[in-house]
Amino acid sequence: MWHDTFKNHVIKYYLLKSNLGDDGLNVHKWKYPGLLLVGVGISNLGAWIYFIALNLIVLEMTGSPFAVSVLYILLPISAFVTSLWSGSFIDRVNKRNLMLVLDLSRALLVFLLAFTDSLLVIYTFVFFLNIANTMFESSSMIYMTKLVPEGSRQKFNALKNFIQSCGFILGPSVAGLLFIVGSPTSAIQLNALALIISATILFLLPDLEEKVTSIESEKLTIHLILKDWKEIYRFTHSNKYITLVYSLYCLMVVFMSSLDSLEASFATQVLNFSESTYGFLVSIAGGGIVLGSILNVAFDRNLSLRFLICFGGFFTPLGYLIFSLSQSFTMASLGFFLLTFSLSFANTGFMSFYQTNVPTEIMGRFSAVLHATQSVLIITLTFIIGSAAEFVSIRNTYSIFSILFFTFGFLIGYIVLKKNKKSYYASTERIDFTKVS
Repeated sequence: MWHDTFKNHVIKYYLLKSNLGDDGLNVHKWKYPGLLLVGVGISNLGAWIYFIALNLIVLEMTGSPFAVSVLYILLPISAFVTSLWSGSFIDRVNKRNLMLVLDLSRALLVFLLAFTDSLLVIYTFVFFLNIANTMFESSSMIYMTKLVPEGSRQKFNALKNFIQSCGFILGPSVAGLLFIVGSPTSAIQLNALALIISATILFLLPDLEEKVTSIESEKLTIHLILKDWKEIYRFTHSNKYITLVYSLYCLMVVFMSSLDSLEASFATQVLNFSESTYGFLVSIAGGGIVLGSILNVAFDRNLSLRFLICFGGFFTPLGYLIFSLSQSFTMASLGFFLLTFSLSFANTGFMSFYQTNVPTEIMGRFSAVLHATQSVLIITLTFIIGSAAEFVSIRNTYSIFSILFFTFGFLIGYIVLKKNKKSYYASTERIDFTKVS
């Protein structure tokens, strides 16, 4: 009898394997993840159009570059404020339904934004839009983790990165065409439509949290938020390596956000590039992240998480360093291309590591705690870099912090390549024979 039982299990295993698809592109398996990617793509494209249009509207209203820079400052501030409590809220609600509400709320705010002529109202709307964006990003990460099988997450993250990079390239182009045939206001209204389409797609996706758990029935209070922070502290204390690796990614974002604040000034004032030349440089950067994402999708079975993180963690800061030392357009474009090309590897690797090692039950709270710290560091380092550029020079400041970032890349490699930590980077489809019918 035992051999019959074993034979049945073997047959079930191969049936299940064939259903999953060795190439990771089984049509049935990718139906819902594909829909989610379409929704992400539409929303991301609309966000880029909205972002560019809003910058032009504020600049036209005030004539002040500082007024535009406030829009950038609001992003980390709102992210910090949101991170203090959003994790406790997100982990206790239905993620798909929350994403639906956030999409529709953002659509309404963006639509109303197109009709206001008050700078204070614009800043207020942008602040609340940033809160909604932060919550949507955290909620979607949890939902994606639950929706996409573990063995397919690396490919999914690579595809998501590819779609977002396409938005990075197409967004400015579409915005430019809309400005020709319409106005920045009509471009913003288009983003509202994109968010409604995104919400419609989300409605077609499955509800993965139909049952209400005991933790979801708890009411959100200050006492509960403090209790959650203590719980996350215990998790980080008992899972130090997981926390350390994800913290490395957060620090990468801190360095990149701070250096990016000087990017346009460095290109136009230090390298003396015209606005059109700088625009072409940005297009080259877009090409880098698209190519990197395509390679990640095509070779997801061959690229380990360790390779993705180490390659991205080392060559992304190297790209910034090359750009900081450049004297010509050729060298600057090489640095831009390399940093975005490598960033696609880092994004895919770190996100897949995060989804593999952090339980979905606490993802919202775990990321919220680290992102709160990240936001404070972004604000602080951006202020330091901006002040140093004023009192020293843009090139010296950019070069010094690029060197620090490059040194940080070696630290990432040292931590990730430790032999006794290999198990943290295993991303395979786990099959439970007892559940195969």
